[in-house]
Amino acid sequence: MKIALAQIRPKLSPDNLDKHKSFIKKTDADLIIFPELSMNGYKIKDALLEDAFAEEYFKNLAFDKDVVIGAAIKKNGKIFNSAIYLGDEFYIHNKVHLPTYGVFEEGRFFFRGSEFKAFNTKFGKTAMFICEDVFSGEAIEFVSKQKPDLIVVISASPAREFNNGELLIENQWDSLLKSMAILSGGYVAFCNRVGFEDGLGFWGGSRVINPKGEIEVKASYFEEEIIECELNHKLTITQKYFLRKD
Repeated sequence: MKIALAQIRPKLSPDNLDKHKSFIKKTDADLIIFPELSMNGYKIKDALLEDAFAEEYFKNLAFDKDVVIGAAIKKNGKIFNSAIYLGDEFYIHNKVHLPTYGVFEEGRFFFRGSEFKAFNTKFGKTAMFICEDVFSGEAIEFVSKQKPDLIVVISASPAREFNNGELLIENQWDSLLKSMAILSGGYVAFCNRVGFEDGLGFWGGSRVINPKGEIEVKASYFEEEIIECELNHKLTITQKYFLRKD
């Protein structure tokens, strides 16, 4: 089974579907993953009330492969920062941890999701997280207990704090993503966006990490790109065997 990560530069607008379609056509992967808020852009602010999508919009989309999209979703008078899995199963994860500090204002505009859940796809047990979700002991505990076969992490992570030519935030991401892979015995697919919005520069560096905590494939920094990775199901089975508790 093959997955693809579409490291794109979305417009700050709800008019991003054509870009998604063009990247979907570029790969024969079984699943393609887009970044956080890929359908809206990140610094959406007050336009959120007009630009958020209804769930039905995505239920009416049809593609020749499974797709993960990031979007602002409105439901029952609330708007969420959401990851949508489109495939044989339709599943939505609403971002649980909304950063509201420094350059981040998500808590002002979005309602928070209530929980993390695993769901079944053609890749086995699957879980989705959105950016700040991963920076929580709750997420680490969840993957350690549930042990998903595939962990999808979509992000709009801006570049900040350079030290000796390295991005501090990338080192932090690398530690967390590798820990999730090792503790779950599954693959971790991290798709981060690129481009600039309202003074924020998004660094990209999307990657797939195998169940042993090794980077299998990694995208470039600051440029649009699509990368692909074949998942080794035997490696997942082996790692989960070593993680068994009985």
